[in-house]
Amino acid sequence: MLFSLVVWLGRMSCLELWEQGDETARLHRPACYHRVIPADGTRPSCPKATCHRFVVASFERCPPDRAISQPISHGMRELGYVEGRDFEMVYRFADFHAERLPGLAAELVQLDPDVIVVPTTLQAVALKQATDKIPIVVAALADPVLLGFAENDARPPGNVTGITPYIKGLPAKQLELAREIVPRATRIGLVDDVTDPKAHPQRKEIEAAGPAMEIKIIPAEVRTSADIGSAYEALSASGVEVVVVEESSMLLNARSQIAEIAAARMLPTVYGYREHVEAGGLISYGVNLDWCFHRAAYYVDKILKGAKPSELPVELPTNLQLLINLKTAKALKLDIPRTLLDRADEVIE
Repeated sequence: MLFSLVVWLGRMSCLELWEQGDETARLHRPACYHRVIPADGTRPSCPKATCHRFVVASFERCPPDRAISQPISHGMRELGYVEGRDFEMVYRFADFHAERLPGLAAELVQLDPDVIVVPTTLQAVALKQATDKIPIVVAALADPVLLGFAENDARPPGNVTGITPYIKGLPAKQLELAREIVPRATRIGLVDDVTDPKAHPQRKEIEAAGPAMEIKIIPAEVRTSADIGSAYEALSASGVEVVVVEESSMLLNARSQIAEIAAARMLPTVYGYREHVEAGGLISYGVNLDWCFHRAAYYVDKILKGAKPSELPVELPTNLQLLINLKTAKALKLDIPRTLLDRADEVIE
């Protein structure tokens, strides 16, 4: 039996450019995808009859998504799958154009895969509207109950399951961390991505936690990366002393831009994803996204062996990481408490 697996990482398609003969896509082919599925949907040749198909697509562009696809590939290898022998990977991207998601979803469903893997909720929503039969695994799923994907995390009744990086109580801990690095702060800014389903519960929790800590939360709403500069300008004008950046796909992709703006505004900023700190941000506390994408391979393996999504509970990461960038702290003229440094899982010097 021939299995096929679609891994959708995003919004414009490098594959589309390749099929159209675009020279840029040709030059970047190794970074974008491994094997090409023709436009007619025919399957690539594979040495084994049980070859699984991956179509990798993403909200982001080609180069950043390599960091997303690698943990999935690594997880498949650990489970005994060999790329090129047991499965093929084809990547799909939408290049930040939300209006392309429904079309790409319909296109992927037409390929008739056995499993679809996506990184975030945005793609899952589009695919859920396109199919209620093909299993969908989401590596970073927003609240599945709130979105109607599941009645509860333990028993997702439809065709969607996966890992949720949002852990109740974590945003409040990030607020506490902001107060720890700026002890006298009474006005804390929040960069709020109003387009990401993961963001709403984070804002709600932070705003609920503020009064008990005698902190005024000042939100700055953003919809695209172009809004980030004006958001920080507004927060700075409002007199905030430290900023919390929500966990969101768009804000993660704009991590270098955020780090530069925060440094220019001399505003210490707390993040949920370690990638922000690796890009020059100050401090992060949250889940390891690599683990989430790596864990997606476990769901794929189970489904290819006959399990239904409803038999695979939505999982919560159990390992939270604290990262600190001392180089950034020095540039901000900020002394990080020794007690905080001692708790850190990793310190970038």
